Amino acid sequence: MTEIVDVVAGLGWVTSSEADELTELDHALQCAFDLRQVRPDDTELQVAGLVHDVGHRFADDEGHGRAGAAWARPLLGDRVADLVEAKRYLVAVDPTYRLTAVSTATLAAQGGPITPADRVRFERAPVFADAVLLRRADDAAKVPGRSVPPLSAWLAVLEEVERPC
Repeated sequence: MTEIVDVVAGLGWVTSSEADELTELDHALQCAFDLRQVRPDDTELQVAGLVHDVGHRFADDEGHGRAGAAWARPLLGDRVADLVEAKRYLVAVDPTYRLTAVSTATLAAQGGPITPADRVRFERAPVFADAVLLRRADDAAKVPGRSVPPLSAWLAVLEEVERPC
């Protein structure tokens, strides 16, 4: 579990592209907390919220989802790894869905709205509804100074979800 905690804690040194007063760790903790509020018994979804942006430690904006999933899969399992990207879907199907300026810029780097063929595949994926829920929590988790439990409060949940080596 040390590797997981070290990588997530390292997000505390990365300023969020959304706000100078927000770190990527602040964002991750807010996202995980919001998911805990709506799905208190779904620890894998909560952990996915906590680690959904760790790929920024390993890749650029375009590749961070794939890099994060590759990092998470052996440590946290397939479901957590698969719950990483729903933004392209929401832009394509929800006319009321609005992105921040930063998310709009990264959307272009990630290929723009999802294609019709990819949309059908995504909607059939077992993680579809939860990936959309995670994305909506991701959008809301950008509040500088918001008080949520610290990373230490997530250790038991991380331990529960972590895969044996």
